[in-house]
Amino acid sequence: MLRITVGPFQFQARFEDAAAPQTCAAFRQLLPYRQQIIHARWSGEACWIPLGDFQLGVAYENHTSHPSRGDILFYPGGISETEILFPYGSACFASKMGQLAGNHFITLIDGHDQLAAMGRMVLWQGAQPIQFELPA
Repeated sequence: MLRITVGPFQFQARFEDAAAPQTCAAFRQLLPYRQQIIHARWSGEACWIPLGDFQLGVAYENHTSHPSRGDILFYPGGISETEILFPYGSACFASKMGQLAGNHFITLIDGHDQLAAMGRMVLWQGAQPIQFELPA
């Protein structure tokens, strides 16, 4: 289990250990992980965490360009900067360089009813704090 907090919204999620073991293991080492999340520019109904040149040390695994809402992707970089994509609705993962594929490594299991409100808040109010942590 994993708790994700975006501003006032809380979500429960699971790691996709079987499908993306390297990404999950590397990201677990960062927990608790705090950043800022902003609205995506090219990917549709999604928010993202831009990570610049950050390297998690993983390659592509369980990668997709068409995540479902609540399927969180880690893009290891290459064509575009490293990032985490958090879709809250219909999304096609892309950047100014074109379509991308990211590692689907986290799936929301609770809180889907809050996703649209979270997306609207990030769109209209700007960057919000996001935290990934293991529940106590």
